[in-house]
Amino acid sequence: ETARLTRPSARLHPEHSKKTILSLPEVIVNALLKLSRLIDALTERIGKAVLWLVLIVVLVSAANAIMRYTIHYSSNAFLEIQWYLFGVIFLFSSGYTLLRNEHVRIDLISSKFSKRGQVWIDIFGILFFLMPMAVVIMLLSWPVFMHAFESQEMSNSAGGLIVWPARLMIPVGFFLLILQAISELIKRVGFLMGLCANPMERLNVPSAEEELAQAIKAQKGEAS
Repeated sequence: ETARLTRPSARLHPEHSKKTILSLPEVIVNALLKLSRLIDALTERIGKAVLWLVLIVVLVSAANAIMRYTIHYSSNAFLEIQWYLFGVIFLFSSGYTLLRNEHVRIDLISSKFSKRGQVWIDIFGILFFLMPMAVVIMLLSWPVFMHAFESQEMSNSAGGLIVWPARLMIPVGFFLLILQAISELIKRVGFLMGLCANPMERLNVPSAEEELAQAIKAQKGEAS
């Protein structure tokens, strides 16, 4: 027999609420929505941590340029660490961008559909484009990382850095993207079942640049 739970009806005043029956699929999706919130929280933490790397890249780049033109010293390591940090920013923030629904969309067709139709298009895209692409890249990039790690591969440039951390960024970054894609898929199914809000609506929150500026101001306030 189908398992059923009860929930108070959201349309009624709490004091006069009725009990609404939850079907087994709704129970399962509600449990998955809890998992989705955990994934979102992890993605949010990683995204806000990676945000500071933008400032670090700027400082390293500026320091490298100043040393090159003042004391005539430069190093390939300084250049490569900028590339490494940029790789972390790009790869580790892809899931955070997906969470914020900030990836570029060319809505030539989907904009003509209803909200539910747009959600169905997103589900199709996640299942048949985003997930397969991310899984394939993650799986193919792992042996490349392992080879670089086992051989302790070094940069071809004089004074360059060890290579395996850069190779590791790719499978880890796409794993994080896969996690967030699973979360987005769960939320879209939840929306179609009436269990959560539309995840495709852009949040009215500050941009990454605005968040970084606010964080710097907060740090200055604490220091003073």
